[in-house]
Amino acid sequence: MQAVVKPEILGQSLVREGRLSEKELQIALQHRDLQIGQADLAQVLVQLGFCQEEDVSRVLAKLAGIAFVSLESYPVDPNAIATISPEAARRYRALPISFTSSGALVVAAVKPLARPELEDLRLLTGCQLQIVLITNSDFEATMRNFGLAGVKLTIKEEGVNQYESEPTVYLLPEDSEEPAVQLANTILLQAVNAKASDIHIEVFEQRIRVRFRIDGVLHDVFNPPWYLHRALVARFKIMANLNIAERRLPQDGRMSIQVRGKTIDVRVATMPVGVGERVTLRLLERTENLLKLEQLGVTATILAQYRKLLSLPYGFIPVTGPTGSGKSTTLYASLMALDSVRKNIITIEDPVEYRLEGINQIQINTKAGLTFASGLRAILRNDPDILMVGEIRDRETAAIAIEAALTGHLVFTTLHTNDAASAISRLTEMGVEPYLVASSVVGILAQRLARLLCSYCKEEYTLTRQEAESTMMRLGNEEKLTLFRPRSGGCLHCNYTGYAGRIGIFELLLVSEKIQKLAVARAPSGEIKRQAVAEGMVTLLEDGLSKVKQGLTSLEEVMRVVV
Repeated sequence: MQAVVKPEILGQSLVREGRLSEKELQIALQHRDLQIGQADLAQVLVQLGFCQEEDVSRVLAKLAGIAFVSLESYPVDPNAIATISPEAARRYRALPISFTSSGALVVAAVKPLARPELEDLRLLTGCQLQIVLITNSDFEATMRNFGLAGVKLTIKEEGVNQYESEPTVYLLPEDSEEPAVQLANTILLQAVNAKASDIHIEVFEQRIRVRFRIDGVLHDVFNPPWYLHRALVARFKIMANLNIAERRLPQDGRMSIQVRGKTIDVRVATMPVGVGERVTLRLLERTENLLKLEQLGVTATILAQYRKLLSLPYGFIPVTGPTGSGKSTTLYASLMALDSVRKNIITIEDPVEYRLEGINQIQINTKAGLTFASGLRAILRNDPDILMVGEIRDRETAAIAIEAALTGHLVFTTLHTNDAASAISRLTEMGVEPYLVASSVVGILAQRLARLLCSYCKEEYTLTRQEAESTMMRLGNEEKLTLFRPRSGGCLHCNYTGYAGRIGIFELLLVSEKIQKLAVARAPSGEIKRQAVAEGMVTLLEDGLSKVKQGLTSLEEVMRVVV
């Protein structure tokens, strides 16, 4: 395990190994303190000609307990170099050079890195790290010879046919002199490497704050210089084809970036605040490896019931939950489970987050007059069997979708409600007649996303009956229960958070005759939920607690996302 080496220890080690005399060490220390301030001792020794650069680096590596590498003969992997931005490489004086057989990233540093620097690099690269030491000359030569992979940015023109024509592509210069360009590149690269879903760029009176949402939780990343704020916002506006002169109104746009062969769609939203504008970017990676229903964490019982709903010839199936709960992922997994060869499947979305083979996907464009409602009317004239509406936002869209379900179509959509039962009340509140809701809705799936415990560092603990009662955990006949929780401080595999990845928590409400009668009578959602539970529905909390008992997540995490 590497450790930061104090200058005095380095100097004495060089003296013991005969690489440096005691007198030369004293001169170098005085030179560092009096003339160069807090300059690095290793650098001073080389500048004064007292030591060879490689000798100093070898002794430094030995003291830190890590390997020394000469890059003159080392097979540097360009794919490894591409995991970090030029700005970050220079900031940390560290360069990724290869991958190990286990997938860890070998990072060549000019000097041993402190723990905060290591944590920053793990977040930037999204990889486990193996640190080796190199000379400063090797670092500079490798930077010149290879450089770092740039970010290719694709600007898409807004419009109905935006996916039909080739977008304009340009490659950002790696050595751009524009600080805002460099900063925008760094933010995007770091977010992709950290597997972030969202980027928040916020401005305050004396600072800028950049935060990434990783596994549903926001993390502070860094604070760029305040004076770069306006230029940085303008940079993202240009990339998203927004009006850089308009600072008083919110704006929305989109772009695409290509990083190391991966294409990622980016939704950009700006909003005026007290001292400027904040920018929010949502990253949506295009991938052929979308999750299947079995991979979402759905229990066998709920999955079997949900598959029966998918096999129905008609009906209305909303998927509910707050923003960021994985509703779109579930809808895409549902569509992939359907027979797209024998069925005409059409979706209307804002935006089209992932493109599915064999499925007709429509991107709404309000500026051109293509809304959810108008798009749905057009879809119904094209003989569809199955429809997916990205989101029900108003009465008109809800009414058309429900009418489609009543006239022989299977319709999927999303609603923003806290649980499954509330979806019925939400539709009636929008103005849809209760008897239409009762006749069309065949099932409602509610969901949340909970963080998975890190399998490497999670720790056991015992929950007593008294403690269980206070947390709604049911023990049955047992007096104690063994559960798992995140270890304080985490480990390398989870970036010291205790969690790695996420799993779905679900409840599926099947609409029975009794629930239909409650819907027609405009019964409150609480009464509908009680009836569904009486008929065997597993609630979100119960499904979450079952995953706690399985050791997949923690009790605190389930309470955070469900209660």
